[in-house]
Amino acid sequence: MAFLPVKFDLPKRVKLAQGLWLLYWVSVMVGILIFCLGIFFKIELRKRSEMMDNNESHFVPNLLILMGMVACGVNAFGGKVCHDSLDPTKFPKWKPMVKPYLLFCCGFNVMLLVTALLCFLMQFALYLTLAEGLKNGIKFYKDTDTPGRCFMKRTLDMTQIEFRCCGNNNYRDWFEVQWISNRYLDMSNDEVKDRVLSNVDGKYLMDSVPFSCCNPGSPRPCIQHHLTNNSAHYDYDHRIEELNIWTRGCREALVSYYGGIMNSIGALIIITIFLEAADMAGLKYLTTSLETLADPENPESESEGWLLEKGVKETFADLLAKLKTLGKANQVEEGGDTEAPPPQH
Repeated sequence: MAFLPVKFDLPKRVKLAQGLWLLYWVSVMVGILIFCLGIFFKIELRKRSEMMDNNESHFVPNLLILMGMVACGVNAFGGKVCHDSLDPTKFPKWKPMVKPYLLFCCGFNVMLLVTALLCFLMQFALYLTLAEGLKNGIKFYKDTDTPGRCFMKRTLDMTQIEFRCCGNNNYRDWFEVQWISNRYLDMSNDEVKDRVLSNVDGKYLMDSVPFSCCNPGSPRPCIQHHLTNNSAHYDYDHRIEELNIWTRGCREALVSYYGGIMNSIGALIIITIFLEAADMAGLKYLTTSLETLADPENPESESEGWLLEKGVKETFADLLAKLKTLGKANQVEEGGDTEAPPPQH
């Protein structure tokens, strides 16, 4: 007995075909959206490639672009089949392609599920890449005249301004590196000289942050130097006062930003999977209802459509039997290839 059979007459078949045609073109629009989001995500990764030591993975955005293109093609084809399904002169040419098409759609849905899972799971790899990249970015901030690092200062400053963050983990990361180049230090100044000589590695370290860490919303002029020295500023205590610099680390801010993009795309792809499943179910009902017309010569006659020709158990049993038969056939072929040749006389 067929699984989930439904009786159809001509008006029902027409409504189903029209509804499916519309649903397939909605799916095409979703495919275009996935394609555009893949390009957008790729551009966003490229924009901050320096923040990731140029080690960012473009596998997910490339896969999104591919899935978007395939979704457009697959659903446009399905829409054409639905459009021609009620024309007796056009549908017969599509009929042999429906079964392979539905099998391809099943495989495509599996790939969509893999893509959605990658969107959720690749966030940890992105977190590690950003952690290392930002650490090195802060280290190379001062190297504006070094080939390959000329724009690191600009990129990091723009990132801190745009994402309202400071440092890798927090603003104290700037205290651990020399972020002012020696070319801008007056080595004849005793204070500068003492600070450099007092450091084991000969670095000019200070409790200061770049201007891009300043919070413009603070009513007080930005305190970016001597942050931990209360006596250097009037009416100031860094332990209890809310600092007028960004206290959130850029790693957290960027992971939150990229994670939001990846979660949104993953959710969209899961919705797409359900949409594709609805398309497949509708097309199966439509094609089976056209194949089972009580009078093939009369398009207005009644028919029956179904999702599976047999029950779920019987369908899986047949599938397993076919797989076993295929496996045995391969074994026989392999055995025939390895048989010893007859003796020569």
